Amino acid sequence: MNTVLVNAAVNFGILAALSALLYAAPGPLLSPPAVPFGVRVPPDKVHAPAIETQRRRYRGPLLAVAAPVTVLALTLGAVFDTPTAGAFGALPLCAGAAVLWVRAHRSIARAKEEDGWYDQARQGAVTDTSLRTAPVRFPWVWTLPAVVVIAVTVVVGAVVYPDLPDRIALPRRSAGGTFYREYTTSVWIAFSLVLGQVLITLISVGTVHGLLRARADLDVARPATSVARHRRYLAVTARSLMGITALLNLMLLGMSALMWSDTRSTPLMLVVIGVPLLAALAVVTYLILRVGPSGSRLPETADEENTGLVPRDDDRFWHGAGTIYVNADDPAVLVPRRVGIGWTVNVGNLRFLVIAASVVAVATGLTVVLAVS
Repeated sequence: MNTVLVNAAVNFGILAALSALLYAAPGPLLSPPAVPFGVRVPPDKVHAPAIETQRRRYRGPLLAVAAPVTVLALTLGAVFDTPTAGAFGALPLCAGAAVLWVRAHRSIARAKEEDGWYDQARQGAVTDTSLRTAPVRFPWVWTLPAVVVIAVTVVVGAVVYPDLPDRIALPRRSAGGTFYREYTTSVWIAFSLVLGQVLITLISVGTVHGLLRARADLDVARPATSVARHRRYLAVTARSLMGITALLNLMLLGMSALMWSDTRSTPLMLVVIGVPLLAALAVVTYLILRVGPSGSRLPETADEENTGLVPRDDDRFWHGAGTIYVNADDPAVLVPRRVGIGWTVNVGNLRFLVIAASVVAVATGLTVVLAVS
């Protein structure tokens, strides 16, 4: 009975959180107001009737899809005794949201073109060269917790390694629940999660380093004010990402301890994985509620006269209903998202393609090494 309740709670939690996220996606909580459904619009059209209509047409059907999907996932989770039904239920829910999003995107884009929303607007662009010449400093102090957790994991692993059995069991997930697969004990297997810690930390450091030099989403109407706010946004985001990295490393430390001690307790596994993930979710929630997309909720520290300019209409570079940026002439690898908080990559940038190929090569190499071992 306890297992059934736990599975139901996990499945419901997954779908409830995802439904709330998808429901809030087109609003100012997760997307910049000037790009509803991924379409760039002038500031005076943010609450245009065409946009508000599409928000209602998106959210109503989304809730209508979420309800039966949740009921079905809870039923399957109870029948097959698995907490993964919620993850499978997420697929049709995301598919339905994508269809509704594309419909809203096309309707708003058509209204913008037919009504000439940009015909009388004075378009402009602004940049801050000091982000290159004097960038926000990397928060090295906030990297120390992640490094310390790795060091602790290595030391504990080195102490217990001589006493490990000839074979080590690693947990795997399937539709039927958790099962364990045994591997011959080796350094690569015993310290496989340490490699994961190192890889996560290196990716996080590289990502933060890139974000601090990424193209800023500045307000052409109030450039000086937006520059100051963007710098605070970068500092808060960088510290938060390194904090999340430490939490993920802590989770892998706990999983390593369970592996080395051959502990197969499902409740303990849920605690080891769930607590750090919930803490990381709390950090993300803080960024959403208190910081906002591109730092839009951070308090302004200066008063500046409005220039009367509006951001340039750059829809031609955004594909996939405003989710994919492709511009080979833009030197920026990372650009502010139109959907959600944070940044996305410039798929048309050669440097991104090289970096992506390198990451894939390293991940593939580690997978092959572990498989051979």
